[in-house]
Amino acid sequence: MQIDLTGRSAMGDCMVVCSGRSSRQVGAIAEKLLDRLKQAFRLSARVEGKDTGDWVLIDAGDVVVHVFRPEVREFYQLEKMWQMPGGTGGGDGGGTGGGPA
Repeated sequence: MQIDLTGRSAMGDCMVVCSGRSSRQVGAIAEKLLDRLKQAFRLSARVEGKDTGDWVLIDAGDVVVHVFRPEVREFYQLEKMWQMPGGTGGGDGGGTGGGPA
């Protein structure tokens, strides 16, 4: 799920929230994203939580990515917290599946 933060937060312009089915998959998703950011954009993003694999935060500057295990994503409900008035988050409405958000 993509959430537009433009004009709503100084931390970035966009937040991406996605899930992996297990701690191992969460770590693999984060690692692949970091590799692609480095290869395609020569960007070294800051990372938190990669060792535990429950919730990985990747700060790529204007884009912040959260990769969760489904239980952790449900607990924190970031999509609900950043939901715009009127019930939209500015994203695609993606669920908690393990596929691309």
